Amino acid sequence: MSEDDTGLRCLVTGATGYIGGRLVPELLAEGHRVRCLARSPAKLRDYPWAGEAEVVRGDVLDADSVAEAMRDTDVAYYLVHALGAGHDFEATDREAARIFGERARAAGVRRIVYLGGLTPPGVPETELSPHLRSRTEVGRILLHSGVPTTVLRAAVIIGSGSASFEMLRYLTERLPVMVTPSWVHTRIQPMGVRDVLRTLVGSALMPADVNRTFDIGGPEILTYLEMMRRYATIAGLPRRLIFPVPVLTPRLSSHWVGLVTPVPASIARPLTESLRHEVVCHEHDIVRYVPDPPGRPIGFDEAVSLALQRVRDAQVTTRWSSASVPGAPSDPLPTDPDWAGGSLYTDRRELTVDAPREALWKVIEGIGGDNGWYSFPLAWAVRGWLDRMVGGVGLRRGRRDATRLRAGDSLDFWRVEEIEPGHLLRLRAEMRLPGLAWLEMYADTGDDGGSRFRQRALFHPHGLLGHAYWWSVSPFHAAVFGGMARNIAKAAVKHAADSAPATKPESASTP
Repeated sequence: MSEDDTGLRCLVTGATGYIGGRLVPELLAEGHRVRCLARSPAKLRDYPWAGEAEVVRGDVLDADSVAEAMRDTDVAYYLVHALGAGHDFEATDREAARIFGERARAAGVRRIVYLGGLTPPGVPETELSPHLRSRTEVGRILLHSGVPTTVLRAAVIIGSGSASFEMLRYLTERLPVMVTPSWVHTRIQPMGVRDVLRTLVGSALMPADVNRTFDIGGPEILTYLEMMRRYATIAGLPRRLIFPVPVLTPRLSSHWVGLVTPVPASIARPLTESLRHEVVCHEHDIVRYVPDPPGRPIGFDEAVSLALQRVRDAQVTTRWSSASVPGAPSDPLPTDPDWAGGSLYTDRRELTVDAPREALWKVIEGIGGDNGWYSFPLAWAVRGWLDRMVGGVGLRRGRRDATRLRAGDSLDFWRVEEIEPGHLLRLRAEMRLPGLAWLEMYADTGDDGGSRFRQRALFHPHGLLGHAYWWSVSPFHAAVFGGMARNIAKAAVKHAADSAPATKPESASTP
């Protein structure tokens, strides 16, 4: 970072996540300089603000990379969690927070800002969900790091693409009659994402003697039942019939949420477990340091309206799925120079397409989500259901944008690993597999104004189970991958025909 005196020098961790990806442009707009720490910097390459922020490679569990990222930093934002990363996620969170605090102190960082979860007062930590318990512990570690720390504790965050909002949205829209768990009667203090970001930005300027937690929330306290009914009204839906059933435990209800919404059970469970206890603010001291401007904080209805408008306008900048699936591999693509070698299975398809390359690319970039995969829909649906059953993300993550992709985007049970506009789309599988899988699609220029479509599926098996998996599904590849290639080619021809300007018939000449 440069050494001029304009603005603060801010380090943001979790910039590929939902909040971090939105915080960076807010900090830049305030005149601060931003450095992002990311395990895979390429995932931030296509963000609109990428050219204005510095991005360095590193991991919060790697003390050396954290120390280097902390260099010349005034304020360090800690926005990472090992949510859904397995049974030992609390130990992972604990170690990462310890490293972050120690390296911040050694680097002379002036302030740490951490966004955690709102916890109910008077409830022993042993009775909290593991998710909330871990977030509380992380906040405590950072507060005792020797660096002045602001711990912001929020409940449900309402914004386009947030996991909490998507749970609320899909449950309400898809189920006119619901049998729900008892936590729908839990009182919650939701907060609009715009106010969360405003508070995060303002927290950077707190006095040096402030080292404490702050409860943050919107102006209303609602039950989840009230939130669903008010969402239905705002979205113009008929009144929902909701019947709470006490026997639906958080574990059971997380699977129920996973079946109905795009949020998988591994993410839904900590969210639903957090709703067992009342989560409302018991102080509003944050206004001493980050005053509310006129008209803020915004209420629940306005937050939902703004989020829905973003969804309808296809302007969702980040989603809950923006962050990588915990534990997702980052191994190099097989056949790359630095690949370690081993078994590799490949399925290749190539077709001549009677359409311009631009039309072919439009179809390639629009694949997945509501547009589907151009091949044997039942097979893709079954694969998505199977992935959900074993705790994977399944097909319903969809797309952030209906027509455009960027590196790092989640795309159903894939993630965009590389995109070269007009030429290459490379996807890495994030479904549960006994190996690593990629899917590549190329649009090349063909002869006589046409194009050439190339498709390559790669699978690097792990152990005997991986080999068995490949051979068990290979009989279906002609239908799945072959059908995909043929249907993408047909769709490109149709798109070209639909996009062609209409020609006016020549007027009859007068003799």
